[in-house]
This record gives sequence, structure tokens and C-alpha cells, in this order.
Amino acid sequence: MKNVSVKPSLVSDPIAPLLFRMTFPVMGGIISLMLFNLVDAYFIGMLGTDALAAVTFTFPVTFTLISLSIGLGIGTSAVVGRLLGANSLDLVKRRTTDAALLAIVLSLLLTLVGWLTLEPLFLLLGVTPELMPYIRDYMQIWYLGTLFVVLPRAISSALRASGNTLIPGLVMIGSALLNGILDPLLIFGWGPIPAMGVKGAALATLISWMVLTVCIFLLPQVRKQLLSFERPSTAQVIESWSVIGKIALPAIVSSILTPVSTAILIRIVAQYGNDAVASFGVGSRIEAISLIVVFALSMTLPPFVSQNLGAEKIERVYRGVMGCFIFAIVWQAFIWGVLLMAQNPLVSAFAEPESDLARNLHWFIWLVPMGLGFQGIIILANSTMNALHRPMIALRLSILRLFIFYIPICALGAWVFGLLGIFGGAVVANALMAFVSWWTVRGAIRSIS
Repeated sequence: MKNVSVKPSLVSDPIAPLLFRMTFPVMGGIISLMLFNLVDAYFIGMLGTDALAAVTFTFPVTFTLISLSIGLGIGTSAVVGRLLGANSLDLVKRRTTDAALLAIVLSLLLTLVGWLTLEPLFLLLGVTPELMPYIRDYMQIWYLGTLFVVLPRAISSALRASGNTLIPGLVMIGSALLNGILDPLLIFGWGPIPAMGVKGAALATLISWMVLTVCIFLLPQVRKQLLSFERPSTAQVIESWSVIGKIALPAIVSSILTPVSTAILIRIVAQYGNDAVASFGVGSRIEAISLIVVFALSMTLPPFVSQNLGAEKIERVYRGVMGCFIFAIVWQAFIWGVLLMAQNPLVSAFAEPESDLARNLHWFIWLVPMGLGFQGIIILANSTMNALHRPMIALRLSILRLFIFYIPICALGAWVFGLLGIFGGAVVANALMAFVSWWTVRGAIRSIS
């Protein structure tokens, strides 16, 4: 059997240049995903407030399903990366193939459950009767695409585990471009293509995901080096699902905790009025864009950790992870400086001068990005623990951060200082949790060595 391609070499190349080369393409994929959602919102918004509000109601459901695919991808990447590092090439093909089978089974089950519970679920979420037709039109098609959300993420994670981050990034960019082309054609119609409204938006998304999935499976590396076409025994499949699930399930729960904690924090912010909520919403988007590099690094660091763990190069794991922590602090300090210099044009893009919204945004930019370096350590620590096959520790870190530090400290800050206390509380919470995360990861790696 030909060796699985592991280019660049994650177990021997110089660490900093290696992670830079791997991270840069992932950034393109993340940016394209953000644009994917932004383009959808832009064109759906042109249909009217009701259509946009209806699709907004779908976010908790769609994010939960996407969280499942993220968790499965994390589990697949950790398992495949460690096997590659140990040069267990036959098992790489078995585990990747069984991860794909698991993705198919889960997707079909979720599609069926989604269709059967569509109206009761969204009524439970508070959807009004006038919005239900929009949601029905959108989600009936969206649920059909569940397979094309979960399956390619599992395979792309195996590709990234092999060191190939360029191809998944390019495929994601291509998918986003296709969605941007199809959205106006299918939503508003053109020539023989009828206007389909929100159905068209969902169909554009579905087609883009389908094309992404086909492109992933047409890659020679996937067909020849990551997938097995031998019929497995039931015991082999169950073993693979168990190994992957031990990492995937805690990762799924961890992903779902984030929007839950955000909803709680928004309730705290809401007591200060709509301007406060709006500033928090805009600020959160600025925060997400500011963390793009860290998000990308959190997707490329796990393959590096997993492969070197499999190759028993523990000191190399330690140097790589600690180097990433230092980089996160330095890089986010630079980003904070950029935001401070650009705050006036940034704020004026979203708010009238001298308004409450503008004042709140200025304070947000002054305070919250100060702690993004600490947040970078937290994000990287969580992905590292999953790559070290310590998913329950990663989950405990997420719970500790959100429900012991973040929400209580922000609530205390709100009680003492109002809205500014929430912004400042986020910085304090991230700083404290960053220290806990660093200490935990350091101890975990040292315990292996």
C-alpha cells in the first residue's frame, strides 16, 4: 500500500514555518464561511423583515447540527493524526472510512428527526404563526443537506490531520463563491429560473454543500489513501465509532455550550436597553473577525499535536503548543492596537456619532480586545486537549470558563459597574481562565512525557 501523504512533515519540519504554512489556507476557509453566512443574510434581508427574522430563528437548530459535525471532525482528526504519527496506515483508512459511515448514519437520522419535529420544535422556540411558512420552506430543504454538512467535515478533518490544509481550504472557498452566485439566481429568479424566495436560499446552500462533498471525494488522496473499500466487520465499525465518539461527544457538548452561555450573557446585557444589545452584537462580530488567525491555528494545531503524540515526540508537542500560546498573546496585542487606531471609522460604520450605541462600541473596543490574547490561549488549549485524547478535560475547561469564570464575573461586573463592568469582566474572566488553561495543558503534556 502507498504511504499516506503527510506533506508537510508534521513530525520533523521546523515548527513555526510549518504551522504558518498549514494555518494560512485554513484562514481562507474560515473567511469564506463567514462570507457564506453574510451573503445569505444580505439576500434574504432583501425579501423583507419577516423572511430575515424567520431564518434568524433557525440559527439555534442549524448551529446545533453544525456543532455535531464539528465534534465528529475533531474526533476524526485526533484519531487519524495520532495513527499517522505512529505510521499505522491501514488503521488510518479504516478509521476514516468508518468516520464517514458514522457521518452518513447520523445525518440520515437527524434529517428524519428534523422533518418529523419541524413545526413543534420551532413553535417551542417561540416562532409566530406568520413566520412558520418561511421556516417550513427553508428548513425542509436545509434538513436534506445535513448529510452534506457532516460528511465532508469528517473527511476534511482527516485531510487536515495528514497535514493537507490547502485543499480543504480551497474547496471551502469554492463552495462559498458558488453559494454567492446561486443565492440571487434562486432567491429572485433569472430567465427560466423562477423566484423561490427563502426556498431558493436553502437550495443554493444545499447545492453548494453537495458540490463541496463531491469535490472532497474526488480528491485522489481521499479515494486512494484515506478511504478503505474493503467490507469491514461489525466489530471493526463499532470499535472505530467508539474510539472517535470518545473524543467527538465531549467536543459536541463543548461547542453547544458556547451559544447557551452567549444567550445568558445577552439577557444580562438586555437590561441596559436595545443600544447595549446592539453594541454587544456588533462588538461580538468584531471580536470574531479579530480572532480569525487564532481560530485557524486551533484547526491546524491538533494535527501537529496528534501526529507528534503518535510519533512519541512529546517535547516537540510542548514546544509547539507553548509557542502558539505566546504567538496568540503577541498577535492579539497587535490586533488590539489596530482596533484602537481604527475605532472611529469602525464605530461610525455602525452608529451615529455621540449616540449611546457609538459610546458603547468605543468602550467595547477599548476593553474587550484587551483580553483576546487570553481568549486565544483558551481556544488553543481546548483544541490541544482534544488532540491529546483528553476530551473530558477539554469539556471541563469549557464548563469552567463559561459557567465559573465568564458568566459570574460578567454578572458581578454588571452589578457593580453596569455595561462597562460586563466588558471589563470578560477581560478578567479570560485572563484567569487563560492561566488555568496554560497550567492544565502544561501538566497534561508533561504527564505524558
